[in-house]
Amino acid sequence: MTTYTLYLPGDARPGDPAALEEAELVKDAFSWGAFFFTFLWFFFHRLWLAGLAVLVLILAFGGLLELLNVHPAAGTVATLLLQVLIGLEANSLKRWTLSRRGFRLADVVTAADRDEADAKACARWLAQRPAPIPTRNAAPGPVPSTLKRPDPVIGLFPDAERPR
Repeated sequence: MTTYTLYLPGDARPGDPAALEEAELVKDAFSWGAFFFTFLWFFFHRLWLAGLAVLVLILAFGGLLELLNVHPAAGTVATLLLQVLIGLEANSLKRWTLSRRGFRLADVVTAADRDEADAKACARWLAQRPAPIPTRNAAPGPVPSTLKRPDPVIGLFPDAERPR
């Protein structure tokens, strides 16, 4: 099972089906595309700032290896390790870019594949009831009471029988 995060525009109202048109579902796993294609993967996903940063990192890393006169075999291993790091962090950079663009984390789902995650996330989003829009002449509703637990939770099993 893989974890996916659902990002929606910041002004999306809970349960609004129109907000799903702009939704982004991001997989929380290693990105093979970013591993093999590095900065091109970022540009393909319109992650311009992250893509430029990765391009500069790769060029600087290659220049550093040349400057230090690293053996070609060691340079190849080091470059592969850099690509592994990029593959590990690619989806995190995608989530960061979405947050910068004003998207907010709406849900986290686990699923076997992207289609199942999309169905789960959409169903959970649509199941939320939108908050009513206050009208000018509406009477104020009751104030919800806050629930307090009588005893503090101690230990790993709070529902177990407690000695008194």
